[in-house]
Amino acid sequence: MHDATLRNRLGQWLAPSRRSDVPPFMVMDVMAAAARIEAAGGHVIHMEVGQPAAAAPRTAIAAAHTALEVGRIDYTSALGIPSLRARIARHYRDAYGCDVSPERIVVTTGSSGGFILAFLSMFEPGDRVAVTVPGYPPYRHILTALGCEPVLIETTNETRHALTGEALLAAHRKAPLKGVLVGSPANPTGTMMSREALAGLIAAAEDAGIRFISDEIYHGLDYAFPAVTAAALSGHALVINSFSKYFCMTGWRVGWMVVPEILVRPIERLQQNLSISVPSLSQIAAEAAFNGAAEMEAIKHGYQENRRILIEGLPKAGLAKFLPADGAFYLYADVSDFTSDSFEFAKQMLEQAHVAATPGLDFDPVHGRSFIRLSYARSPGEMREAVDRIAHWLK
Repeated sequence: MHDATLRNRLGQWLAPSRRSDVPPFMVMDVMAAAARIEAAGGHVIHMEVGQPAAAAPRTAIAAAHTALEVGRIDYTSALGIPSLRARIARHYRDAYGCDVSPERIVVTTGSSGGFILAFLSMFEPGDRVAVTVPGYPPYRHILTALGCEPVLIETTNETRHALTGEALLAAHRKAPLKGVLVGSPANPTGTMMSREALAGLIAAAEDAGIRFISDEIYHGLDYAFPAVTAAALSGHALVINSFSKYFCMTGWRVGWMVVPEILVRPIERLQQNLSISVPSLSQIAAEAAFNGAAEMEAIKHGYQENRRILIEGLPKAGLAKFLPADGAFYLYADVSDFTSDSFEFAKQMLEQAHVAATPGLDFDPVHGRSFIRLSYARSPGEMREAVDRIAHWLK
């Protein structure tokens, strides 16, 4: 009796906070299930996780080795190593013809750290922030954990699954929005916004007093047309990017933001207190990664070949409907002809065909039961084998 009472009291005392009650990132559960199959001797084709199969650029690895040989890996400025911030600013001139002061660059712990810093510096608890669905689930989950209210705006085929100014303002009229976050190329769809579409959306947001955040983590991985940075369209937009995708540095956990001048010092104070600084070894490697552009472009060409294999092969296998794959390395496939439960569909495809995909429910709690996301960041040979396995399984 005493033990039961003690356990009850401890349960109440150590009960998790309400803000921690966010859904899991479902793709991680798929990865765990795939790992169990592999541990039992099976061969799984991994199309569930948005992670390049290639290693970081050789230039980045060499720079890290050199830094380790020196021995000391110290704290850096909370905003990042000055030379890295300057190199990122130069990247905006080289890639976009856009002048960005190094003073507006903030180095972050991946894009995830950037989202936390952006949300904390821009919004108060209770603020309503628009995000699109389908969309990257941690947008919603981080906002929720920070006490904000994510407002889901559904995208449609008519707008190529891009958010429009009209849709944003319609949601704003229902109840005022404090911010909006969009990604182009987008996750999970791979769709992109044209310069005109992005400029129109930013103008609509700013005219209405809605703060604008642009997730550009998949920039560099554009196939249909060149990606446009929000930094070239507005000095008030906050841009988040990362070395994870184009530069194949997911585990290095280093990204960056381009922030409005007024937010530089608040974000610096937040970074000082939350993490002191981004790991210096990762920053050193990231700066050197810019010198590996030729290597990264070769990897991008491999993604283009993978994209072609899936776009041509999946319809023959039975998956004929998917959203425009303009960029990134994802195909968002409609499986409504086979199921009304994408979680069960993905589970069976993993167990029976040994092809791992992410259920659309991770990205869209409304219509995600009809979709799965397939990542094509691995080798062309694996993509061909995946098409063959899916075709055989769907027969």
